[in-house]
Amino acid sequence: MQILRTPESRFANLAGYPFEPHYTTVRTDDGSDLRIHHVDEGPADGPLVLCMHGQPVWSYLYRKMIPLLVGEGMRVIAPDLPGYGKSDKPAALEDYSYQRQVDWMGRWLERNDFSGITFFGQDWGGLIGLRMIVDHPDRFDRVVISNTGLPYNPDLPDEVVAEVERFRAEAPTPTLAEMQKALGQMAGSPVTQFAYWQKFCWETEDMPIGLMLSMTLGEGSNLSRATRFLLHRLGLGSPFPSDLTRAYDAPFPDPSYKMGPRAMPSQVPTLPTDPSLDAQRNAWEFFSGFDKPFLCAFVDNDPVSAGGDAQFRQTVPGAQGLPHTTIRGGGHFVQENAPDQATAAIVGLIRST
Repeated sequence: MQILRTPESRFANLAGYPFEPHYTTVRTDDGSDLRIHHVDEGPADGPLVLCMHGQPVWSYLYRKMIPLLVGEGMRVIAPDLPGYGKSDKPAALEDYSYQRQVDWMGRWLERNDFSGITFFGQDWGGLIGLRMIVDHPDRFDRVVISNTGLPYNPDLPDEVVAEVERFRAEAPTPTLAEMQKALGQMAGSPVTQFAYWQKFCWETEDMPIGLMLSMTLGEGSNLSRATRFLLHRLGLGSPFPSDLTRAYDAPFPDPSYKMGPRAMPSQVPTLPTDPSLDAQRNAWEFFSGFDKPFLCAFVDNDPVSAGGDAQFRQTVPGAQGLPHTTIRGGGHFVQENAPDQATAAIVGLIRST
């Protein structure tokens, strides 16, 4: 396995990210060494909160929540998934799968011997983290999830499967605008609309990650966002990247480092033909008997995850009777837009249980 490592100089002087790096090396199935980075902040004897990010971001996403949690006496662990942030980046499409990410992060968890964990996961951080809980249940005491899921669609109609597979194989690569429009309409037909994101990521060799995050998070005025979008369409990029754009672009010196963010959306098991179907079924069987505290803190304005909390609240025994909360105005990346509300949900669960 060819593995790339982002030079440390790329992360120098990032705004709001003063945290010391910690590294753990795990062994992949082919015998390669894979170095995984994490942040470790707060008192060593404080309640341990494991914060896991999704795609295409990294632990920088938690820079606002970390000091809030530490201020409440928590010890915060925030890793970078392989392929993201300061962690090593396998360089080929076939290096990435849902199961491999679960396995790699499970080995990282074991090497660090973390236990007594309150888990917080959003986006892919939830998909991977929830499966880690299935594999290592004794290490986790509580769960908080936001804007994530555990996709399992064994009964999706054949015509929908055919439509998505045809779109992936034959449709032209969506533009940035077409992709964003499709994600905004996911409440109507989530599987087919999400295929736009999968196809855009995989077929866009130089995915404009920093630009997408700055636009998604509403950074700057409407005029400045429109200008950045126009420059992107003209292939000019941005001559004056913002702190946010620079931070989310930092892990990727050139397109060869972006295989993780490009590959992982296609690993979301939206179809009954996906290879992780059996593992997802087993995970839902596990959580149908999970009686530890399980809190949902989804937002009121994210079309990607809208309604995703319902199955957890209905299925997981540990979710019964808890004060599930709706975060106001958090958007998909609640860590950026509503860090205080997300922190309050985590701290409230720890202190009440």
